[in-house]
Amino acid sequence: MKLSANAPCPCHSGEKYKRCCFPYHKGMLPSDVLKLMRSRYCAYALDLPHYIIATTHRANIDYTEETAAWKESIREFSLNTRFSGLKIIEFVDGESVAYVTFEAILNDTPFREKSRFLKENGKWLYESGEFQ
Repeated sequence: MKLSANAPCPCHSGEKYKRCCFPYHKGMLPSDVLKLMRSRYCAYALDLPHYIIATTHRANIDYTEETAAWKESIREFSLNTRFSGLKIIEFVDGESVAYVTFEAILNDTPFREKSRFLKENGKWLYESGEFQ
């Protein structure tokens, strides 16, 4: 999905896309897991599977070296899902492990997850999530 840089960011931050998640989608590293989590939600909404793959830790259950199949799976999810809300519940920062608990609305159905992120070589990566 193409989005104007001046459009509201799909992560529901209230910021314009160009000032919110766009820099991360273009290669800038998020400085904390809250920004990474929001940019991943946005990447799903915008059908950017390369970003999801690049920000997923190898220990994640979905991680695979078969990136073509993984990319197609992400694309199918993105294209068949309405991303209509994101609310941050809790953000616990750390040096090498951090957590974000959030509530998202996908296809008009809310769900809550506590996401775990690991810092590897100076880069935060999504490792796992636990539904709440």
